[in-house]
Amino acid sequence: MSGRVALVTGAAGGIGAAVVEQLARLGVQVAAVDRDADALTVLVGQLAAQGLPVREFPADVSSSAEVDAVVAAVEQHLGPIDYLVNGAGVLRLGRAAELTDDDWAATFAVNTLGVFQVSRAVVGRMTARRRGAVVTVASNAAATPRTGMAAYAASKAAASMFTRCLGLEVARHGIRSNVVAPGSTETAMLTALWDSGAGPESSIAGIPGEFRTGIPLGKLAQPADIAAAVVFLLSDRAGHITLQELTVDGGASLGH
Repeated sequence: MSGRVALVTGAAGGIGAAVVEQLARLGVQVAAVDRDADALTVLVGQLAAQGLPVREFPADVSSSAEVDAVVAAVEQHLGPIDYLVNGAGVLRLGRAAELTDDDWAATFAVNTLGVFQVSRAVVGRMTARRRGAVVTVASNAAATPRTGMAAYAASKAAASMFTRCLGLEVARHGIRSNVVAPGSTETAMLTALWDSGAGPESSIAGIPGEFRTGIPLGKLAQPADIAAAVVFLLSDRAGHITLQELTVDGGASLGH
């Protein structure tokens, strides 16, 4: 993978930051994209100080104009994009019948529209070159109903199916498109799900009253665990894998 170019959205923290670091340590030139410019600068500064090939490109994936501009800038400064990782995501909690218009729109703007816009901009360029690999970070909630997470689960389900339909259409151009579906991962997004006084044990043990199973492996995923799956699917080791969804949740969705 050394010398190739990757664009990673949602790069400033959590799973996205772990993907950026793992790719950079393999010699990939990484364009780190996030709307949080300050956090992005901190991350890129830390990695660049270690001699890793990472550059920051602040952008909001929900803006079509910003997406088109940032993709053009990445290819101008780093070269043709070989790998795309759709890692940007937001979480708005709330019962399905109580979500506001803004909750729904904001969730889909990043989790679904963002995946569409970035994929369209990048894959359009990949197609002409007849090479490339795409991985969208979705969620095991995309296939398993969760109380209080209707907008998030629906947006991730849409992103997952879009990514696989995209893969079907571009396979003839030599482009692969897959999905990684994490479960509970130790990130800031997960802590938003914990009630006051709760902690990792609530995710690990499960919540029967909300029909939420625990994690059979008895531990939370680390961002590096999810990143490893993403990097594998991008790599040539997965050269004959496309249209697939790889669930990385410690068995929480019981293999479904």
